[in-house]
Amino acid sequence: MFSTGQLIFAILFFIAFVIVIIFSYKKDKKLHKKNYKGSVWILVSFAIFILLLFLIKHFLKN
Repeated sequence: MFSTGQLIFAILFFIAFVIVIIFSYKKDKKLHKKNYKGSVWILVSFAIFILLLFLIKHFLKN
């Protein structure tokens, strides 16, 4: 399906991409804590909302 060169490139690209993302996150960690304080509650409420939709779908289906 893919040649050996393409697989090697994909693996190296993925490794480099992950390393850049990790360094960027570490660099901006303090800034994110300051600007996005409390955003975890939005994520939790969104997850609860999705869970409620699935529960409603399950109970109305039966």
